[in-house]
Amino acid sequence: MVKIEINDQVVEAREGDMLIDVADNAQISIPRFCYHKKLSIAASCRMCLVEVEGAPKALPACATPVTDGMKVHTKSKKAVAAQKSVMEFLLINHPLDCPICDQGGECELQDVAMTYGDDVSRYSETKRVVGNKNLGSLIHTDMTRCIHCTRCVRFGQEVAGMMELGATGRSEWMEIGTYIEKSVTSEMSGNMIDLCPVGALTSKPFRYSARPWELTAHKSVSPHDSIGSNLTLHVKNNRVKRVVPAENETINEVWISDRDRYSYESIHHEDRLHFPMIKKHGQWQTVSWEDALAFAADKISQYAKADSEHFGVFASPNSTLEELHLLQKLARAIGVENIDHRLRQQDFSLDAAGIFSPKLNHSLPEVESLSEVVLVGSYLRKELPLLNHRLRKAQLNGNHISVVNPQQFDFNYNLSHQLIDTNMVQSLKGLVKAAADLAGKTDQAWLKSVEATPEQIALAKTLMDAESGAIMLGQIAQTDARYSQLIILSQQLADLTNSTLNVLPLTANEVGAHMTKFTPNNGKHVQSLLSGKTKAFINMGIEPEKDCLDGDLALKAMRSAECVINLTAFDSETQREYADVLLPISTFAETAGTFVNACGVKQSFKMAIEPADEIKPAWKVLRVLGNMLELEGFDYVHSNEVFAEVSSDLVETVDFSGLNVDTESSDSLLPAQFISMYQVDGLVRRSPSLQATPDANVNVI
Repeated sequence: MVKIEINDQVVEAREGDMLIDVADNAQISIPRFCYHKKLSIAASCRMCLVEVEGAPKALPACATPVTDGMKVHTKSKKAVAAQKSVMEFLLINHPLDCPICDQGGECELQDVAMTYGDDVSRYSETKRVVGNKNLGSLIHTDMTRCIHCTRCVRFGQEVAGMMELGATGRSEWMEIGTYIEKSVTSEMSGNMIDLCPVGALTSKPFRYSARPWELTAHKSVSPHDSIGSNLTLHVKNNRVKRVVPAENETINEVWISDRDRYSYESIHHEDRLHFPMIKKHGQWQTVSWEDALAFAADKISQYAKADSEHFGVFASPNSTLEELHLLQKLARAIGVENIDHRLRQQDFSLDAAGIFSPKLNHSLPEVESLSEVVLVGSYLRKELPLLNHRLRKAQLNGNHISVVNPQQFDFNYNLSHQLIDTNMVQSLKGLVKAAADLAGKTDQAWLKSVEATPEQIALAKTLMDAESGAIMLGQIAQTDARYSQLIILSQQLADLTNSTLNVLPLTANEVGAHMTKFTPNNGKHVQSLLSGKTKAFINMGIEPEKDCLDGDLALKAMRSAECVINLTAFDSETQREYADVLLPISTFAETAGTFVNACGVKQSFKMAIEPADEIKPAWKVLRVLGNMLELEGFDYVHSNEVFAEVSSDLVETVDFSGLNVDTESSDSLLPAQFISMYQVDGLVRRSPSLQATPDANVNVI
């Protein structure tokens, strides 16, 4: 540690730390535009010039390392004069359009200009004008406002891993653009909006809809994937106007994916179901909640008593912990054990050994230090963008990432090994064979018929030599018809190489669903219920025809059922075809609840906006339904009381090591599927901005 003086204040710091970081830690303000703590140092804006005793001229604080005994002045005449000169140059070409700029009120240039700018410009020549760029449906550009801080360029290179923006030209004629006319397609591109210190890059859906000082901020959690990114919802007149990241270094750092940023558009979509509806004599009627719940309770009681074996209960794994707990509690109280949330899984062979919970067995910061990671059946960039970002950081730090996939995907980091084969089971068998040979453990009979390729041997050796290895099964593996074999082989590979097996949770509350036992421990799984003669269904937060892996089979099952009760946020013609009751429930912004992320971290959030019309939080609907069915234990006043009942932090684990590798799956099952990140749930499917991107089309991906 060294001691330095900043404005006569003694500060301790690590030698070599940049002066701007030391000042920030000491809460000493230094203006800046190009500097950002998560990006490399550019030192291009020069706004952070400070006086350092002994230096002939002012130095940029962002690029000046501290040394013992250094004396720094940020408010001296020399420092302030340098900062004011830089500000004058920055404002020479900047347009005076603050009243119509979306960044007005939260603009870093505005804030700094109030202290370091003059009220009258000495510049009288013609200002530079730059044409706007079309970057796609998410980001609006006003490039005349650009001050060439290059934050967006560095973000693309260093964080998104795609150099989609760059600089052409020199001096005041330098322009930020895409070289050739094309859209920005990174799944994290919206973070450029947060990084831009001026109004050059703004949110296209948010454009001209509100002023920053009109918005109220509400903390929330991502409702789409298992990372549990922390969000801030900005609300005006009880409408969510935009979503931005809330900083949490242990989870999402300062970033969020575009899926989390723009899905709010669907909260106020025209498809929202606003009133309870029941179908009588083939005609839909809007009714009161009392009538709708009485009708639903009568149907539930009737079918549960008559034939609970043919009664199925499905829920979205994006539902809150409280909603999942109450629905499984209600189902089991009426004698129904056929409950499931694993809608996109088709191979349930391992259920016989016990239902296990997917989990990331490392904290997110720990992922960055894994020396060798093998992704099995995963296009992680599009499945869990923030976890992929952590792996990218690991690779940039000199660690190795390899993949076992049915086809090649465009990863945004270098891969050490790629085993590409439509039969991923064969690829894993070769890896296990290679690892077993290296470890001298070839006692399993099936290994004798397997021949490992040189690439498989090389990957197995790398994994075995790794200080900390991990195997991660992604979405494609989990939808595979031989999912059980992929897990067993991955576990054997992990055991042989002393690595950690991670079956990645993909949805917002998949771990929470297992925590609440929303699984068919003594009942039928989703595939069996859809394939069998199920007479009644309760669906919560899903559209079976779109959220189940085999949508056609799900739609056929719903149409064949005698009674379907949907607790849903959205109305649709398809649902009206097969459903008997439609109960309008809240989205994540309109309810309080808890999500459990991939690492098992519970994160609770509060209601950000009041539900419109007759929309109700699902946990309240289930509470009343439980009381109408005269079930015990449904007398809740607050969602916290429901949360308190889910006391266990334990999730199901199963020992796969002794299971049979050659378990064959049914020929009727579907091939592995990759599902677009913008088709995974009803919210993203109804976001116009996300649907206008290439990622919405799985064939393009």
